[in-house]
Amino acid sequence: MNTRKAFVALAFALALTGCIDPKERRPGLWLSGEVETAPVTDWSFTDDQPEIFLETRTWYGLRHSVTVVCAAHNGALYVPSLYYGGGEFPEKRHWHRNVARDPRVRLEIDGRLYERRAVLVTDPAEWNAVLAAFGQKFPFWKELTEKPEAERPKLIFMRMDAPAES
Repeated sequence: MNTRKAFVALAFALALTGCIDPKERRPGLWLSGEVETAPVTDWSFTDDQPEIFLETRTWYGLRHSVTVVCAAHNGALYVPSLYYGGGEFPEKRHWHRNVARDPRVRLEIDGRLYERRAVLVTDPAEWNAVLAAFGQKFPFWKELTEKPEAERPKLIFMRMDAPAES
């Protein structure tokens, strides 16, 4: 079987499955689960979730999902991204480019799906408070909070807001 036929067969098989969740560093496609329709005002239930899945929309129509960590702060949920080796948002990661183009995302947390809108945190006070929240949840992040800014990898946070009204 030539490469093109193999690719078409693989794409068809993936389409038939409907969803392929990410796993650790391997990205996935559509997330599966029941959509939560009630508004969420307190994300503290994620405090015991070490990782969640985040699904973005690609320009070519397929969904792209990744495994991320999260932390709640002041009733909002945040997702970080570290930039090792330089680069700026959104150029460094595929899912960042997707979010910059279309901020509508879907989160899978404990088998439930949450429709959200990713908003890049640009306010320094909010950014520092969110870094502290991650430091309280994860030992690795605690170490980052103790380093001078010049010694930290480039770091962004995205707030997972309620979707915009249609």
